[in-house]
Parts: sequence; C-alpha cells; structure tokens
Amino acid sequence: MTPTQVGLVGLAALFIFLALRMPVGLTMMGVGLAGFAALSGWGPALAILGREPFVIASNYELIVIPLFVLMGNFATVSGMSRDLYGAAYAWFGHWRGGLASATITACAGFAALSGSSVASAVTMGRVALPEMRRYQYDSRLATGCIAAGGTLGILIPPSTGFVLYAILTEESIGRLFLAGVMPGLLLTALFIVAIYIQTRLYPHLGPAGEPTSLRARLRVTGQASSMIGIVVLTIGGIYAGLFTPTEAAGIGAFLACCLALARGRLTRSGISSLMLESIRTTGFVFLILIGAHIFNPFMARTHIPSDLAELLVGLDLPRLAVLGIVLAAYMILGTFLEGFAMLVLTLPIVHPLILALDFDPIWFGIVMVIVLEMGLISPPVGVNVFVVKGIAEDVPMRRIFAGIWPFWLAMAVGLLLLILFPGIALFLPNTMIR
Repeated sequence: MTPTQVGLVGLAALFIFLALRMPVGLTMMGVGLAGFAALSGWGPALAILGREPFVIASNYELIVIPLFVLMGNFATVSGMSRDLYGAAYAWFGHWRGGLASATITACAGFAALSGSSVASAVTMGRVALPEMRRYQYDSRLATGCIAAGGTLGILIPPSTGFVLYAILTEESIGRLFLAGVMPGLLLTALFIVAIYIQTRLYPHLGPAGEPTSLRARLRVTGQASSMIGIVVLTIGGIYAGLFTPTEAAGIGAFLACCLALARGRLTRSGISSLMLESIRTTGFVFLILIGAHIFNPFMARTHIPSDLAELLVGLDLPRLAVLGIVLAAYMILGTFLEGFAMLVLTLPIVHPLILALDFDPIWFGIVMVIVLEMGLISPPVGVNVFVVKGIAEDVPMRRIFAGIWPFWLAMAVGLLLLILFPGIALFLPNTMIR
C-alpha cells in the first residue's frame, strides 16, 4: 500500500472508533502508532511513543491548562456562579425573557473563569433552571439557553480549546485569548437578541420576572465584583503585557483560591474533590495532546494534508468558497464527533490549507472554535444538550434540541460577521502591548 492509502485507512479507522465513543487520546495514539509502524517500522514508532509523552509533560506553556482548570473549580466552589446569576437577574430579570438573558450573561461571566463549556452548562444550569421553572418558562427556552450559554466556555478566554489550538499550530496562546474576547461578547449579545425575538413573538415562552430596585442591583453587583476583578486582572494583564498567559493562570487560580477560603467554602473533603476533578480534566486534555503528537507525524508521512491543500488551492476557487467548504465539513463532523476530537483530528490537515490560502491563523482559530460550539449543540451528539438533559431529566430530548435552534442560528450570524469583518477578532491581539 502507498503512504496515502495507509493514511486513508488510518483516518477511516479513527473516524469509526471516535463515532463509537472511544477515548479520543487513546484512539489517536493507537491509530497513529500503528500507522507510523506500517510506514516506517516499529522501531521509529516506539521511539515516538517513548519521546512524545515526556515532551508534552515537560512543556512549560502547558502549565496553563491545570492552572486555569483549578481556577474554574475554585470559582465553582466559592459560589461565584450564584453571584453572577444574581447580578444578571437583578439587571435583566424584569424583562420578558429576562431570566434567560440573565442565564446567558452569567454563563459568559463564568466562562471567563472556567474555560470549559460543559462546566459552564452544568454550573449555571443548576442555578438558573429552578428559577426559570419557578416563573413558568417554557422548557425549550429554559434548556436551550443553558445549553447555548454553556458553549461560551470555550470561546471566552481562558479557553482549553484555544490552548489546544495554540499548541497544535504553534500559535500564541495570549493572542488567541485576546482574539476570543470580542467574538465572545458578540455571541453573548446575539444570544440575548435571539431570546428577545422569541419572547417578542411568543410571550408565553419567557414571562417577565419581578423588578429589582437600583439599590438591590448595586448590592448584588458588588457581590460579583470579586469575580469581575479576577477576570479583568488576568485577561487585562495579558493584554497590557504585564504577564504571560501561564503567569495569568497562576495569579487567577491563587486569587480564586483566596476568595473560596475567605468565604469559608473550602473544606478538607471539598479540597480533595476539587483537586481530583482538576487532575482528571488535566489528564484528559494531556492525553489528547499526546495522542495528537503521535498521530500528526503519521499524517505528515502520508502526505495527505499537503496533497489536500494543493488540491483545493489548485481548484482555483475563491478563498471564501474554499473556507465555506471547510466550515461546512466541520458542521457535518460536529453532528457526530466530540469537539476536542474534531480539533486534534482535523488541524493537521486543515491548518496547512489555511496558511496556503493566506488566512490569518489566529482569526481561523476563533472561527474554528465557534464551529465547534455549533457542534456542541447539534444533534445527534450535542454534548451540551446531553449535559442539560442530565440536569432537566423530565424534559424530553426533542424539546431541548428544539430550544437550541434559535441559538444555533445566532451562532451562524456571528460566524458570518467574523468572516465579513475579521477585525472583530484581530483588533485586540493586533494592538496588544508586547
């Protein structure tokens, strides 16, 4: 068999295993190892297996992953999610659909601490869903806004998705974090607009809540100010060049820990559970990175990425047409592949093509993450939809999926705006003080 044929067999096997819900990192590691051995022999293949885990584990930049995970877990334990929701509810709750808008706003705020879409959906779902049920919100809007709001966790920095993208493409983590700020705010605004349109057309979906006095609004906003301060310090410090993303993660984790201690939320058992969860999440991400670093050399040996880039560039199609083909492929893959699996599987193939077409790789990282977000709420996999189903066990899956479509369309609008106006993503990183 030729290298290309071996590569196609390897890709087919990888897709099959991932569709069967096999662990992403182990699947990529196994397929990459077997494929590289088929092309170069078991000696070089085992040499890669012995080298790459050490390379990943000793990479200083990757300390940012466990530190940001730890920061998000400390934020959850300290009760910041309830503070955020309380502040958002005070300002938006008296609107029609205001509780849903407050949920989206709180999800965006919590995303700036957790960096995880699943964590954002679970945490805010447990806080917001009982309130929306109390005010007799339609289950489609209530569950749909939680599932969609949770996806902001991998767009608004710090984002584990951005860290993976940066490591796999050798781009700047700091620039990617800054590039995600304005698109994250844009998507948050589009979600709120989607809620406004729905409740304007169908008022029964989201009745208005009780109004809150200005004094009460300022009081609950003050309670959430600690979280806002941590976010401003970490992201603002990166922008101002005061510290690196790794240093920002350390400072953020330390401050979140101090806040949890000051509030008396850290018990001995709680610390043990928190640390174990942080280790579990970090191990999952590191295993994916190790698998990708074993699979990528195999892909390079098959010449599939370079051949595909040459083929699409040689078609002489407009750049945007080729980009449309790539994004359409991602949307289809997102219906049955988990987001991180899609990221590490396709980047070795797509990244050379993006560079050949002269697209900005930082901008494409933001575009790609938004497409991953769309996959998180797309049937039949829709990871965030299944997460919300675990919280709202009495709501049928079909109603949850029905509730996410307005937000999916809002994402499509945001994606189109980013393509038409790349400066939305590139303004902050291009003005960053180095």
